[in-house]
Amino acid sequence: MKKAIFIVLAAVSITTLVWVIIKNPDSKIVVHTNSVPQPIGPYSQAVVHDNTIYVSGQIALNPKTGQLDTTSIQAETKQVMNNIRGILAASGLEMKHILKATIYLTDIKFFPQVNEVYGAFFNDKNYPARETIAVKALPKGARIEISVSAGF
Repeated sequence: MKKAIFIVLAAVSITTLVWVIIKNPDSKIVVHTNSVPQPIGPYSQAVVHDNTIYVSGQIALNPKTGQLDTTSIQAETKQVMNNIRGILAASGLEMKHILKATIYLTDIKFFPQVNEVYGAFFNDKNYPARETIAVKALPKGARIEISVSAGF
């Protein structure tokens, strides 16, 4: 009997949460998960608003060690994409839900290698919109940072 009551309460809570989001489109929900690196500044890993999740820029920090993986631009890109995948998973989403990505590179010559790794994270070639921007520097000496927006 206790299990049945808990399930009903959980269903009511989820329904209420969804209703509150739909009812109040000005609401904002902060997403936090321990499965990816913690923010290195005053920002959230992601924020949900109006059926869209905005994932903060991710660099190649290993969530277990907190260290930046700079063994290669491919390894760095893979760690960044895995961090993004972890944040989306914490929100019940997958890579296929990404609508738009912004990639920041410290050297545009990394573009082909980044494209190769990035593209492998999208199974059905249903790629999101994207831009790639060359920048002078990134936090902690990273060579790549990616931020994404995804829809529910």
